[in-house]
Amino acid sequence: MEPAFGEEYEMTLDVSTHYGEIEVSNEVIATIAGVAAMDCYGLVGMASRSQLKDGIAELLGRENLSKGVEVREEQGEMEIDMHIIVGYGTKISEVAHNVQSKVKYTLDQMVGLKVSRVNVFVQGVRLVSEE
Repeated sequence: MEPAFGEEYEMTLDVSTHYGEIEVSNEVIATIAGVAAMDCYGLVGMASRSQLKDGIAELLGRENLSKGVEVREEQGEMEIDMHIIVGYGTKISEVAHNVQSKVKYTLDQMVGLKVSRVNVFVQGVRLVSEE
């Protein structure tokens, strides 16, 4: 069943075992992806996928990492969009590649989810303050 215009429905990953059914929501998948990405060197944080303030991406706190991640199914394959903020002075392509690899690996290991694509959108560059 397709959602009505302007309405979204919650997709889930459903797994059936001989013990019963397992259902993992997209919110959980997005949170796992966000936490996995945060382990990557050069990543300052996740950016909100919907909000820009004065052309500057909002840096999301750890409790809101999933707001920078979109999980969707395209033609039977799972795709993840990651909106990130990288540290100034890092090689952006290398950071993005590391995020893609880490997210794909983590979702496969934790959930058994085979992700076909991890699309990375660099929303900003920030100085990393040393403490």
